[in-house]
Amino acid sequence: MKMISGYTANGDRLQQLKAFDESKSGVKGIVDKGITKIPPIFVRPPEFSGGDKPSSGHRIRTQFSVPVVDLADTVGRRADVVAGVRRAAETVGFFQVVNHGIPKRVLDEMLAAASGFHELQREVKSEYYSRELLRKVKFGSNFDLYQSRFANWRDSLLCVMGPEPLDPQELPLICRDITMEYSENVHKMGVTLFELLSEALGLKPDHLIELDCAKGHLIISHYYPPCPEPELTMGTSKHSDPDFLTILLQDQIGGLQVLSENQWIDVPPVPGALVVNIGDLLQLVSNDRFKSVEHQVLANHAGPRVSIACFFTLHLHPSTRLYGPIKELLSEDCPPVYKETSLKDFIAYYDEKGLDGNSALTHFKCQR
Repeated sequence: MKMISGYTANGDRLQQLKAFDESKSGVKGIVDKGITKIPPIFVRPPEFSGGDKPSSGHRIRTQFSVPVVDLADTVGRRADVVAGVRRAAETVGFFQVVNHGIPKRVLDEMLAAASGFHELQREVKSEYYSRELLRKVKFGSNFDLYQSRFANWRDSLLCVMGPEPLDPQELPLICRDITMEYSENVHKMGVTLFELLSEALGLKPDHLIELDCAKGHLIISHYYPPCPEPELTMGTSKHSDPDFLTILLQDQIGGLQVLSENQWIDVPPVPGALVVNIGDLLQLVSNDRFKSVEHQVLANHAGPRVSIACFFTLHLHPSTRLYGPIKELLSEDCPPVYKETSLKDFIAYYDEKGLDGNSALTHFKCQR
């Protein structure tokens, strides 16, 4: 039987995964026991951590500077803002946004409330622990726990905020009001960004909105506890996002990296700024004009690290709409790169695949 990290690939590992899952206490529950070594299920296999490969998770210093888009005046400076968004979306697939209009108080309270939830007593948190696909509010650790080669050092609280408005009573009390307020603010910002991205493609401002790109969104509060052996695991494995657009609020700990020109680039936290990245579905409908950026989060001795990701997608909301490259972007010289797909099929493939370091988009490419 094949051995991985000193234990059998089948029986022992599955038992350990089940025990971790059934504890309903996540990674924080392990850390609270005062461990000095990480459990084997979290250890990266050698092929995920060798040498200078981009998959290694080692910090690589470069002179690269993260693109910054200033939303202070999107009317008077429209052409400049659109040009900045286009440049970032087409080249690296991500940018930091400043002067976005979301008050600092809202950002600070959202981070504090997310941390507060993850630091609740296990008995309170475990009521929300679930792997039910369609549950709107659920706490968990590693959505791909049973598919991945190694578990990530991360717990998450997922809240589906739209398109059907979430009943606030479904949210944990400790983060209820601020999640609703942050959701309203970040959705408004998302609409603005989709208008700018539409114009960056040479389309009418409402084109991506008309495709329902901003119709649904979900908020995931990630919690990365301090790790005693960060070099052996990852906070989040290399991946791209299965949505149209992601807006990320991160605290000051750091650890987020994006892959650019085959090098891992640190995305340093900037107080008050939000990180925006293009998702797989926007790369698909833009026919590869925009790049869905691959990114990862390093595990860290310091912590906990908290980040709040807002995914713009209808996710599993019933929809008959098929998504393929936007017709206005196609020509004889620029044929479609991707087949049409429903969101349900795209998400099903992404979830089944898990965070294996490979892009889900490859599966949906047209056969040449």
